[in-house]
Amino acid sequence: MNDAPLPASVAAAADPNRDRVANPVLVEVTRGTVVESRHRGSIAVVDATGRVVHGVGDVAQAVYPRSAIKPLQALLLVESGAADRFGLGDRELALACASHRGETVHTEAVAKWLDRVGLSPADLECGAHLPYDPRTMEALLRADGQATTLHNNCSGKHSGFVTAALHLGLPIPGYIRAEHPLQQKLFRIIEEMGGESLAGTGRGADGCGIPVFGVPLRALARAFARLDDTAGLAPERASAAGRILKAMAAEPVMVSGHGNFVTRVMEVAGQSVRLKSGAEGVYCAVLVGRGLGVAIKIDDGAGRAAEVAMAAALRRLGAFTPGQEQELADFLEVPIRNVAGRHVGVVRPAPGPF
Repeated sequence: MNDAPLPASVAAAADPNRDRVANPVLVEVTRGTVVESRHRGSIAVVDATGRVVHGVGDVAQAVYPRSAIKPLQALLLVESGAADRFGLGDRELALACASHRGETVHTEAVAKWLDRVGLSPADLECGAHLPYDPRTMEALLRADGQATTLHNNCSGKHSGFVTAALHLGLPIPGYIRAEHPLQQKLFRIIEEMGGESLAGTGRGADGCGIPVFGVPLRALARAFARLDDTAGLAPERASAAGRILKAMAAEPVMVSGHGNFVTRVMEVAGQSVRLKSGAEGVYCAVLVGRGLGVAIKIDDGAGRAAEVAMAAALRRLGAFTPGQEQELADFLEVPIRNVAGRHVGVVRPAPGPF
């Protein structure tokens, strides 16, 4: 084996971020009296004009938004007229934004939606996986059932895609391919909402098969801010943004499932916050009525850190009343318990960045 170091040009190409200053520690994990783990990351708080109101770390870095981008992708479903044509309400629009847990409430709603528009689970190209909800997964396995595309956490988003394609007269087979006209329309929406070109920001494929592309963290935050502050948007898009935010607040369980961070924040503070998680440590939020978007990326992709960082950012931005903070206490600092249920540590915001 040749252990000689890579030439500098080759090493830089392999890791284009290697010369950047490290992002600060946002979250630390304690066990007893010791900080056992630390998670670095960046936070962008941006208004609808693109002004960075508060930035921590590298907010210009392009990140894959993953599932956090779903409320922005759902705009096409509404502004195209597809939602009105097929009589979609808050439940379906929330599902279009969802990373759900495959609970019965989700799978039945998606099945009814597809049936309403004359399609079926076989038309979804997201693939099948077991439900993320432990009880639902156990019940399915005990019954010797098979996971279907309905159980996929992205089945609502894909139902939105095929519904929009049907309405627009676009082919449904292959709708997940980057060159498909539907994906091209979705790409342009993200560029327009974020206000920055995404021509050279990186490309890949998401877990559910659709294209992913890099979006600067500040542009991602701005795009979410414009869901609330719609000045300058076309009337159809402004109306669509309002309907998406309304649906997320009305149906938080449809967006994420029972009892988790996203759902609880919108159940407790849904008048002022909309929230969406993404894989690999991405979170986005809208501060409703204030025209601010928040985007967070944890460098090592840890979801536990992204939740605590977002909770801390929202608290710092005054998104919660004292009573709401009390209701959300176990998400602001997450207790760590051992197998016997004893409290042995905590996942907490690091001192400084917030």
